[in-house]
Amino acid sequence: MSAAREVAPPPSASDWLGDADFSDAYRLRSPRVLTAAEAASLCMAEPPFWVRGLMRLRNLMVRPLGLKTAEPAAGAARIGWFPLLHQSDDRVVMGLDDRHLDFRIVFDAVSAQGETEVTATTLVKTHGALGRGYLTVIMPFHRLIVRRMLERLPG
Repeated sequence: MSAAREVAPPPSASDWLGDADFSDAYRLRSPRVLTAAEAASLCMAEPPFWVRGLMRLRNLMVRPLGLKTAEPAAGAARIGWFPLLHQSDDRVVMGLDDRHLDFRIVFDAVSAQGETEVTATTLVKTHGALGRGYLTVIMPFHRLIVRRMLERLPG
């Protein structure tokens, strides 16, 4: 299995949340040709039990604050928990806007010579102290989850 490595976010990812307060990106090379949607689906479908547990805990904690939970909206296109905002062969964008922060997850896939380089970029714009506090609390989990989810790609 290949390890996901931290890289600079692709400049074009900022088109999806240009005034982001935070961004990071992780990249992994898969020995298969994948579209961005295939890569995102493989990474996000059926998360490991510990990720599902963390999301359940998060939802329980934020519901009293009036924040959105990862429950699907009727008829909304999704990949994993996240609403789909854009899809092309080489890029998928998921995300939502909430009271405490707006976020985007951008999956880029570049295929050549029978393999695909997949980059997962996260962009976050916080709103006030609640958003900054939330981001501070989830950051260690975010970094671990993104790496582990990318490492689920065929390798």
